[in-house]
Amino acid sequence: MTKRPIRVLFVASHPVQYASPAFRRLANDPRVEIQVAFCTLQAAKGAVDPDFGIPVKWDIPLLEGFPWIAMRNLSLRPRVGSFFGLMNTQVWNLIRRRNFDAVVIYTGYVYVTFWIALAAAKLSGIPTLFGTDAHGLAPRDGKQWKMRIKGHLWPRLFKLASQVIVPSSGGAALMRSLGIPDERIALTPYVVNNDWWNEKASQANPSDVRSRWNIPEQAVVIMFSAKLQPWKRPLDLLRAFSGVASSNAYLVFAGDGPLRQSLEIEAQSLEVADRVRFLGFVNQSGLPEAYCAADILVLPSEYEPFGVVVNEAMLCGCCVVVSDQVGARFDLVREGETGFIYPVGDIGALARILGSLAADRCGAKRLGTAARRRMETWSPQLGIDKTIEAIERSLAR
Repeated sequence: MTKRPIRVLFVASHPVQYASPAFRRLANDPRVEIQVAFCTLQAAKGAVDPDFGIPVKWDIPLLEGFPWIAMRNLSLRPRVGSFFGLMNTQVWNLIRRRNFDAVVIYTGYVYVTFWIALAAAKLSGIPTLFGTDAHGLAPRDGKQWKMRIKGHLWPRLFKLASQVIVPSSGGAALMRSLGIPDERIALTPYVVNNDWWNEKASQANPSDVRSRWNIPEQAVVIMFSAKLQPWKRPLDLLRAFSGVASSNAYLVFAGDGPLRQSLEIEAQSLEVADRVRFLGFVNQSGLPEAYCAADILVLPSEYEPFGVVVNEAMLCGCCVVVSDQVGARFDLVREGETGFIYPVGDIGALARILGSLAADRCGAKRLGTAARRRMETWSPQLGIDKTIEAIERSLAR
């Protein structure tokens, strides 16, 4: 007899530009038969992003190529980012009908819907997979009481999962430190659609992009691609850049947010405004050519569970410089080979790295070439294989 595909329900908070390509690949994989249930379609319809501070609607398809439903949200104040903002009781019946062999919950435990889905799966005896993208207990706001609560809660929480899914080896190490055994931990790499990024990168014309930015073709371009929020620490990068001696180095901010005005004022104060460019929000389709026009991506965050912009930039041939709080450093950033890692908040250390790279553009290009090669094995297919392997392990248990 032919083995039938595993029927899997994926519960997701909302459509995400990084998750949709994975769902499309899963939908075409004969090993599984998937159904995606969204708690809200907020991102697909477009809305004000609270972190960007502007209306955002992604310009790539988020709902094509895989089966999905939008569950009713009974929250009085429906929104992503609030525990009571997602209250999708419909998920209870979806799971309790026992039409699925396994349930994967991608909402995170910070929503009511997560707990409804988990309770329904446990009562139905259906294996449940969930996890976290964190590689440490520290919260974004740095409050110690939250760390203490996590230290007590998380070991109990993640022992409820048939498989704990994490996107990096740093996340796997965190789970082990909480007492989760190796056989219950599944590293499903945080990936982007490599094929799409490679195709768009091959079509980019860096000279034209630099011309639009009013940056010389032979200049060294350092790029920041993220929301201009305090925890991303863009001011660290600006101040480190001001210490780079080379007048042939330029800094480009791709992103928007509440710190933009402060950054513009600081650039004037540091007398580097003539070599700093603010692009504002850049939609997904415009990012590949932006990365291709840059030499170096810097992600100075003090809180960054992974940092998928690292994947994107590396696919476009950028070397990367990240703080030691960026999750991607565990698996993608190889010191001196694909980029560099520095202590978060150490502006002097960052300035020294940037100064060295600015003085040796050919060296930065070699690192960027190595970065692109590294991404050949951190691929969407690896992510799909590891996800299905985790589901199969949960069924075997």
